[in-house]
Amino acid sequence: MKNLSLDYTSIQSLPEIWAIAASKFGNTIALDDPHAQPEVKITYQELSVKINQFAAGLQALGVQPFAKVALFADNSPRWFIADQGIMMAGAANVVRSANAEQQELLYILEHSDSSALVVENLKTLNKLGSSVADLPIELIVLLSDETPQSELSIQIVNFEQLMETGKNHSLQPVQQTKENLATLIYTSGTTGKPKGAMLSHGNLLHQVNNLTSIIKADVGDRVLSILPSWHAYERSAEYFLFAQGCTLYYTNLRSLKSDLQKYQPHYMVAVPRLWESIYEGVQKQFREQPPSKQKLINYFFEIAEEYIEARRIAEGMSLEHLNLSVGARLLAKTKASLLLPLYNLGDRIVFKKVRQAVGSNVKTLVNGGGSLAKHLDDFYEIVKIPLLVGYGLTETSPVTNARTLKHNFRGTAGKPIPETEIKIVDPQTRQTLPQGQQGLVLIRGPQVMQGYYKNPEATAKAIDPEGWFDSGDLGWVTPDNDLILTGRAKDTIVLSNGENIEPQPIEDACVRSPYIDQIMLVGQDQRALGALIVPNLDALQQWATNQKLNLNLPAPNTSLAEISQSDLYSKPVQNLFRQELNSQVQNRPGYRADDRIGTFRLILEPFSQENGTMTQTLKIKRPVVQQRYQQLIDSMFADK
Repeated sequence: MKNLSLDYTSIQSLPEIWAIAASKFGNTIALDDPHAQPEVKITYQELSVKINQFAAGLQALGVQPFAKVALFADNSPRWFIADQGIMMAGAANVVRSANAEQQELLYILEHSDSSALVVENLKTLNKLGSSVADLPIELIVLLSDETPQSELSIQIVNFEQLMETGKNHSLQPVQQTKENLATLIYTSGTTGKPKGAMLSHGNLLHQVNNLTSIIKADVGDRVLSILPSWHAYERSAEYFLFAQGCTLYYTNLRSLKSDLQKYQPHYMVAVPRLWESIYEGVQKQFREQPPSKQKLINYFFEIAEEYIEARRIAEGMSLEHLNLSVGARLLAKTKASLLLPLYNLGDRIVFKKVRQAVGSNVKTLVNGGGSLAKHLDDFYEIVKIPLLVGYGLTETSPVTNARTLKHNFRGTAGKPIPETEIKIVDPQTRQTLPQGQQGLVLIRGPQVMQGYYKNPEATAKAIDPEGWFDSGDLGWVTPDNDLILTGRAKDTIVLSNGENIEPQPIEDACVRSPYIDQIMLVGQDQRALGALIVPNLDALQQWATNQKLNLNLPAPNTSLAEISQSDLYSKPVQNLFRQELNSQVQNRPGYRADDRIGTFRLILEPFSQENGTMTQTLKIKRPVVQQRYQQLIDSMFADK
């Protein structure tokens, strides 16, 4: 169904969306949770009613306008009802995953001055423990249907009880403006205590009104949701897509493959690690093919890589060839024309099957939450899956830049979205740098947060008097104003010779190797870089079989002591990883001698949220990993 005439530019707060959406989209399904027991389906009309009931229930139980209500829960229709119900009641919510550590949740609960608490279930409440009694919490709501029970002398109701209360009370409208606080999102970050980014209704409505520059959604379009709903990236995407009348299906890592087939989504937003896992799944299937078929697949991918590079050059969309002459572009266009028939043949024989595995109805996939490695950008372009890249931070609500289907400039984060400015400055002097020169990325626009809650020093450090927000990212812009990100300022590794190394691009190149699942560079103040590598044991076993080697490979999550006794440290395996590192790093555009990885160690515990080494958007917490493996890292460089 084509989209109806929609205009949200005159509204002042997010909850105003739902009455408009209910009148426009009525019986269209808004939320579908197929993994709930039983499956939950909620129409736009029902969603608006439920949000109002939740809000009225909160008001009836004492939640005051402009109060703060903590919401510690994860993806579900009830999360969304709670999120918007809290705002509809006139309060601001304070969001975090129910799976976050106890001390972090208690810190957020206390620091945010929350007067009410909404939790996923009794398990989450019990995790918080008796410390809640020492805080000014006057009401606790369970999003489950469990019987409220606790030793706390605080009023506790479950979801059904709250909704029943809401049915019997009239909602008292609270007049809000775009300047009012909508939510506090505490950045988990990779270092230090979390800071509460204050996002206003105006910040979030900027995204609702301007993400149409990236995605043209129609009523009833299907969206697959896998990221945490409370996170700024997924959250703004959901608000926007609901405002267009889309249907959102909840999925998870375990069900993603089957859900892609079952629901054939039009849209999905995710982080680089997820696109990497889909890519690796395809590569695994290729590795399991007979040698003759593998040879054919590799041949078509080699042709395709030549073809897309020639096409990019011809269209002026190749980062490595920005200033070519008309003649050089014409030559590239001729080369692309000659390669096109072979590329089309490869599409019919190989690439089409990859598209079918991801879902044949994809209109747009969007990557955010981190840079997309070159080999992934190339892969999705080759197989004709429209993958865009957006950029932003929690503090910018979050989207500031994005590629579009008409201007999908690979290797970039795209142009600024409407009403947004980007400036590149010298990290030390803060002087604006000439176009094309790398520096610190500053951002200004209506989506920039109001500041960090109760932290004026951090706010002043992040946002200057002219409204420019310091992203902490390094990058440069093309003559056409596309942003290229090169790393995090705080992640920079300084070698003993004074050379500054940005680890992310080198790591992105290394994970192109089928034998490297994850990698983190180290080497601060050392003569050369080092690396901690989580190997892909399946690919390694396949390699050993092909080499007719009988290797004693350890099981996943084996201890470091046991790893050292296994064949992972045998000469053939060590030589393989040395060759892979050298090859991937040296073949990277812009390679310098200092980029070479001098020493490495293999570890078998993957970086993950569960073990505290990754953020919710699956970025490696470098200081945490450094601390955990400090002895191993020291031994790496002691051997040199």
